[in-house]
Amino acid sequence: MLLCIDTGNTHILVGIFKQEKLIVRFRYSTHLLGTSDQFGIFLLNMLEKNNILPKQIRAVALCSVVPSCDFTIKHTIKQYFNQECFVLKAGAKTGLNIKYKIPNEVGADRIANAIGAIEVIPQKNIIIVDMGTATTIDVVNQNHDYLGGAVLPGMRLGMEALKSHTAKLIAVDIEAPKNVTGRTTRESIQSGLFFGQLGAVKEIIQGITNELFVNQKQLPVIIGTGGFAQLFKTQNLFDVLIPDLVLQGLKCAYQASKGK
Repeated sequence: MLLCIDTGNTHILVGIFKQEKLIVRFRYSTHLLGTSDQFGIFLLNMLEKNNILPKQIRAVALCSVVPSCDFTIKHTIKQYFNQECFVLKAGAKTGLNIKYKIPNEVGADRIANAIGAIEVIPQKNIIIVDMGTATTIDVVNQNHDYLGGAVLPGMRLGMEALKSHTAKLIAVDIEAPKNVTGRTTRESIQSGLFFGQLGAVKEIIQGITNELFVNQKQLPVIIGTGGFAQLFKTQNLFDVLIPDLVLQGLKCAYQASKGK
């Protein structure tokens, strides 16, 4: 079995693959990571809950956008599973051609999403919208070239910014509002967060399409992923929703690194 760990700014997403199938997935709060023992005991408890023995984990793959967590996670894996982590980063052998001006600047999660996308939808132009703490928009063409994209604040960051930098605005639940016109402060903030994100993402997708694909026969497939993508499933924003895209990509990157 392959243990995949995606360390994000808000959550650590963990998935376990048995051959090609994702059989278990769970999350851990990034800011609660603590010591290697704390994280190790959490992992062991989750394995036990799902009837998986630690010795069944034969390899571990990691991608991270939080460098301060990397040492603790690597130490956890070494201590509790006696494994060295495969760490996904720009330059790893993955089959993805990174065309960024400075390839090392591309986040590991964005690389994993791109690899997962071309595995699920091969030989297509693809735009990936990952809606998490930040919303990242990434472009991969049918030749498996990673062309770049855009980054904007996610809805939770927007809500926290309003709360922190205004005197009277409040924190709200992030959900799809019934109406654009809010009738209370809470509804107004929810409307602004939701439809502001929707409008921004639509505009960026259209701009990328016009810039890169307008004269091509094949328009891009739009993939939605990340924790907040489900909120937009009725908005005709995505062609397909793949919640575990980053884990799928991390699994494929590990396999490519081993020549599989």
